[in-house]
Amino acid sequence: MINHEVRTYKSSEKLAHEDQLAYKMAEVAVDPVPVDADVQDMVINRVIDNAAVAAASVHRKAPTSAREQAMPHKLAPGANIFGLATDYRVSPEWAAWANGVAVRELDFHDTFLAKEYSHPGDNIPAVLAVAQHKGIGGKDLINGIATAYEMQVDLVKGICLHEHKIDHVAHLGVASAAGIGAMLHLDKEVIFQAIGQALHVTTATRQSRKGEISSWKAHAPAFAAKMAIESVDRAMRGEGAPNPIYEGEDGFIAWILSGPEARYTVPLPGKGESKRAIMDTYTKEHSAEYQAQALIDLARKMGKQIDDFSKIKKITIHTSHHTHYVIGTGANDPQKMDPKASRETLDHSIMYIFAVAMEDQGWHHNDSYAPERAGRPETVELWHKIETREDPEWTRRYHSTDPDEMAFGGRVEIEFEDGSTLVDELAVADAHPNGARPFERADYIKKFHTLADGIVSDSEQKRFIDLAENLADLDGKAIGELSFVVDGLDKTTTSGIF
Repeated sequence: MINHEVRTYKSSEKLAHEDQLAYKMAEVAVDPVPVDADVQDMVINRVIDNAAVAAASVHRKAPTSAREQAMPHKLAPGANIFGLATDYRVSPEWAAWANGVAVRELDFHDTFLAKEYSHPGDNIPAVLAVAQHKGIGGKDLINGIATAYEMQVDLVKGICLHEHKIDHVAHLGVASAAGIGAMLHLDKEVIFQAIGQALHVTTATRQSRKGEISSWKAHAPAFAAKMAIESVDRAMRGEGAPNPIYEGEDGFIAWILSGPEARYTVPLPGKGESKRAIMDTYTKEHSAEYQAQALIDLARKMGKQIDDFSKIKKITIHTSHHTHYVIGTGANDPQKMDPKASRETLDHSIMYIFAVAMEDQGWHHNDSYAPERAGRPETVELWHKIETREDPEWTRRYHSTDPDEMAFGGRVEIEFEDGSTLVDELAVADAHPNGARPFERADYIKKFHTLADGIVSDSEQKRFIDLAENLADLDGKAIGELSFVVDGLDKTTTSGIF
């Protein structure tokens, strides 16, 4: 990997295209290095993972609205929408929109955490939609997805957005544009311009993940994917982007991030170096914010040791800065303690999540968020006894670049009314690559079958898995079948402009 220093340049300082971060990313995208076998296998895993969580969400309100927004935009050859017949094809940017919302709705797909947060699987709907529309085969699709993951993970390692209250999708739009460009074998100047366009139009605030969290949390990555496709389309037609987009005097670093004096270091593969960033990412066993994954596993373990939850006086979760301030009591969001809060808000309340996981000694993507579950009096009582505290050591490990030190969990102290205590800790989730039960292909397939049960027919599940497992060998026609069908979804239930 080559570390690239990125800073602001005055307009009087001529900064050539080839010296800009966006251009260096484009150079990585066009590098024809083959995809490693284990990377290819992981791309397949994540295609299955995305479809699993999309299947579980297709009947929910946000994916339904997004799908029905996309349905009028028919186009041949076009791209698939999850749940609809595979010959129902729409313009790829609208397919990416609909499928992106379905993938993101349950907060149940993959994650990568470093200086910034991310769900790199959000790239797949955009890259896949363009592949279906353009008749691209499996090998090029895999390269496009691997490239998109590389770009997003590398940006997440180098540039923090959340400290400036900028949403993580600013890295996503750039990554999707680069992945699409790599898949289509576009010239690096075209990809450079597409990256600049994508960043310019996908920068948004983090209010979508603060306070009363709405369904826009699921729509935000899909919007970035849609904008990435449009950005590539514009660049292919010869249209340029604001530049230097990162380094300009009125650009991203100078006015949105840490200012004209700031320095960032972004690692990117050197020429001929494999794009392996997807191997640094990890999926979820539980449908909740990633920082909750290890704590759910810990809550299950500790809950089994407690006979009477009413005897608990107080629970303190010592954890990282992010967990405390985003999903913990450090956020100072009263909604996180409200039994009538939305699913999206409860998903970002580790106090609620830990209480339910302790009581139920498990976690379910629907039942654990149900209003009747959240309103259970004994749960509310336990929930309101939980607080989080930032622990500098957990924060240090959260930001560590050493895979063996990285930690996204915490240490939990349970104090009982009689003065006794129960203390335990867990650094990473059981499903994490360093966890007790790292996810493998069979786990991804099981997750798909579990989440698709009762929604997608057994024969349709088998058809999809057979295609996905043979992704590298599929031609463009078969890639056009890489979706799943759910009976009855072609009937619209919402109305708007389209």
